[in-house]
Amino acid sequence: MKGVPRTVAVVGVPGTGKTTVCRILSGMVRHTYINYGELMLRVAGEWNLAETLEDLFKLPMDQQHLIWLEAAHRIRRLDYVLMDLHGLDRSPLGYLISLPVDIISPEIIVILESDPQSILGRRMADSKMRVRESLESLREHMEMLRTSMFVCSAVLGSVVSIVENHDPEEAALDILGIIDEAAWTGDTNP
Repeated sequence: MKGVPRTVAVVGVPGTGKTTVCRILSGMVRHTYINYGELMLRVAGEWNLAETLEDLFKLPMDQQHLIWLEAAHRIRRLDYVLMDLHGLDRSPLGYLISLPVDIISPEIIVILESDPQSILGRRMADSKMRVRESLESLREHMEMLRTSMFVCSAVLGSVVSIVENHDPEEAALDILGIIDEAAWTGDTNP
């Protein structure tokens, strides 16, 4: 592929700073910024199923899955997209890959990471944050996310980059550099 990558997915565990970094980055790129969870909530609202994220996550899994699919189909119709999503969600039954690879094929997958202690601190400070994990289970979640995204990359032929979020502005610039390099070289395939 030559030119600007059409779809860039920024993934990370809850509390890693994805939304903050993506909002900064969205002002630097031509891509439409989509927060996957917010889009799912919008779909659920249109279908009169949920008004809050708490309501959304209380829905039966089959309804959540239909909402997830509808959100993916809406994103697929867009031209240039910067997607903000977890990539891998933890459920009572285990892990679920939340990157809809059968519908959306990002050319670049960026795994945004932060120090696990910082993530736990952000989660404690955020009253809306639903996720409660120990340091050990958070590290496992981060490792499983990496593994999952490399598997998705192998299936899609995407590039995976890992960006550390020590400072949101710098992390956004790092991701911009990855997008620019891919556009300049036309190299988004390993």
